[in-house]
Amino acid sequence: MKFFDRYDPIITRSMAKYGIYALRLSIGLIFIWFGALKFFPGFSPAEELAISTIEILTFGFVAPSVAQFLLALFEVTIGILLLFGKFVRVTILLLLVQMAGTMSPIFLFPDIVFANPPLVLTIEGQYIFKNFVVISAAIVIGATARGGYLRSEPDIV
Repeated sequence: MKFFDRYDPIITRSMAKYGIYALRLSIGLIFIWFGALKFFPGFSPAEELAISTIEILTFGFVAPSVAQFLLALFEVTIGILLLFGKFVRVTILLLLVQMAGTMSPIFLFPDIVFANPPLVLTIEGQYIFKNFVVISAAIVIGATARGGYLRSEPDIV
């Protein structure tokens, strides 16, 4: 127990010191990676779903190739801004707008998202639902962008 008592505060301080930075970098890398794939037709596993979603959300006014390019550019831009930590609050807003589009297939294409509603997800559904973690991470990053700090969870029960 002495080992734990001695090193736990050091580890906790390190997590507090570097955790937000690690979140920002990891989410930034995800956006750059997934966004960059969309610059190359056929490379992104979410390409068809993304194009179909944008087609519905824009009422067909945006051509699929243009939609794919703009989505790729939007995602890579969000990723770069996160990596460099510039304009964090605006970046979080852009990320949340992008996430609204990313999550919309839950309602627009439930047959693609769910294998057996409401509990069994398809691979596409799993791809979409993991974004709840990205959204939560963005909220934490945004909460600390202007010098805010984190506290342990409140006693809810």
